[in-house]
Amino acid sequence: MRLATIVTSRGLRLHVRVAGGYLDVADATGNPALAALGPVLTAGTAALAEIAAVTGRAGADLAATEYTPADFGPAVPDPPRILCLGVNYSEHAIEGGRAVPTWPEAFVRGTGSVLGPFEDLVKPALTTRFDYEGELGVVIGAGGRYIPASDAMAAVAGFVVLNDASAREWQRAATQWTAGKNFEGSMPIGPELVTADELDISDLALTTTLNGEVMQSARTSQMIVDVPSAIEFFSSFTRLRPGDVIATGTPGGVGFARKPPVWLQPGDLIEVAVEGVGTIRNRVVAEERDLTGWRWRPADQTPSGF
Repeated sequence: MRLATIVTSRGLRLHVRVAGGYLDVADATGNPALAALGPVLTAGTAALAEIAAVTGRAGADLAATEYTPADFGPAVPDPPRILCLGVNYSEHAIEGGRAVPTWPEAFVRGTGSVLGPFEDLVKPALTTRFDYEGELGVVIGAGGRYIPASDAMAAVAGFVVLNDASAREWQRAATQWTAGKNFEGSMPIGPELVTADELDISDLALTTTLNGEVMQSARTSQMIVDVPSAIEFFSSFTRLRPGDVIATGTPGGVGFARKPPVWLQPGDLIEVAVEGVGTIRNRVVAEERDLTGWRWRPADQTPSGF
């Protein structure tokens, strides 16, 4: 199934894609508890089976609705956590002047950084080095603690596309990456949550384009830490919960490593596509804020290394 969160007059509502458009899940099932993704993931397989049962009625006694890109909210609108893998493709490590890591490089994003899949991506006023990072996202379903890689996919609800957009000078101003990775509304996610039974994500094409030019092109099989191993790693030290998102890292070709560097600018169109999952598309706009004299502004950082 393909689940989307749609902006409606009643607020954000969970929908399922069917022939001809989307069904409002709560209305179609008659179960108001299924109006949002979070409760569905918490309820688990029973809720997903309830949704699957109504998809066959689309076009018969249930009418589907078509929506425009502007109607889509984040596919996971309120994740408990976004657990991120950095430097998870060898080419990305090498382009940044780093050794290929032997231990996962992990950091955390907050819910406030989530953005809709087709919304404007706001370039923060406090950065001149705003960069793109196309990635596959893994959405946790059952979750758990100490999940071995051999059982990891049973903990997964589905997959999304995301852009781990980064303020590079903030990322590199200290040894920790939190500031540069958590500007408000800097991680578009969507367009749909594709449930785990829909596709094998072990070897999918991942492509990032900027104004129509391919900037990143790789396959998920090139990850250093694959999805099952990532779940095993994160569940080693924290209990994975329904709705947690794992950002699996970006391949080579990011803006900071190019010569000269390529930074996202207002007016740019940045697109990230993952084969079989979907495409997110965001227009970059400037944050309109006068920060004259603002204290917290990191010193200029060289474009190589992170």
